[in-house]
Amino acid sequence: GRRSLLISAKLDVTGTLRGRPGAPHVGCANLPPNRGLERALEEAAASGVLNLSCRKLKEFPRTAANHDLSDTVEADLSKNRLSDVPSEVCHLVALETLNLYHNCIRTIPDSIITLQSLTSLNLSRNQLGSLPSCLCGLPLRVLNASNNKLVSLPESIGQLHGLMELDISCNEITALPRHIGRLKALRELNVRRNLLCVLPEDLADLPLVKFDFSCNKVSTIPVCYRKMRQLQSLQLENNPLQSPPAQICIKGKVHIFKYLSIEACRRLGSWLQT
Repeated sequence: GRRSLLISAKLDVTGTLRGRPGAPHVGCANLPPNRGLERALEEAAASGVLNLSCRKLKEFPRTAANHDLSDTVEADLSKNRLSDVPSEVCHLVALETLNLYHNCIRTIPDSIITLQSLTSLNLSRNQLGSLPSCLCGLPLRVLNASNNKLVSLPESIGQLHGLMELDISCNEITALPRHIGRLKALRELNVRRNLLCVLPEDLADLPLVKFDFSCNKVSTIPVCYRKMRQLQSLQLENNPLQSPPAQICIKGKVHIFKYLSIEACRRLGSWLQT
């Protein structure tokens, strides 16, 4: 009799819980802890989109081997605890977008070259000290390597002929490689908060629409930058600029370009006189 009383009491409690709006679903507590992970892998096998963001992962899920992920075109592994790019990711040869934002990654493996469909790569907020030159053999259109510990870019960066957006802000880069002028498709360049002293003249030949070199150590804007006809957004604050002087830079792009044009004419005039 006492046992049946206990059972009916439990049923009553469950019944009242279920009847209350916003009450937790009682069955959820019985799910295995990695059930959400399994569901994400099942969905990826069906949709081609792998979302493993915010799961405290230190490695690629071992149970992924039980699923066919060969057609995965998007992989989001952001906000985890990965110290390396998992080798399993480099086997997803159909990948077009890879998001590794906010992990603890220190190096990029050469095996990333197998991702020959990859057009968008987010490496932001990691622990990278350098980028491998093999990265420049990918068909990237968007590369974000901001908030790392980069001190330079690979000289082969000029091979990224399809690159349209490059974000290397918040690093420790002291100079841009000379071949950066070969990025003929580049529309947006963000080098904010680095240690740059000189801007390469080659950038003047690129179809840049947005250019941010704020928070660096640049004192001079090359006069050839007056040729940047497509430039719509120019961020340059927090630099020790002397040419153009700060009071002109504050007035904005039109005044800066006007100064550069006058300076170019002045230099030409003094050159003709000599």
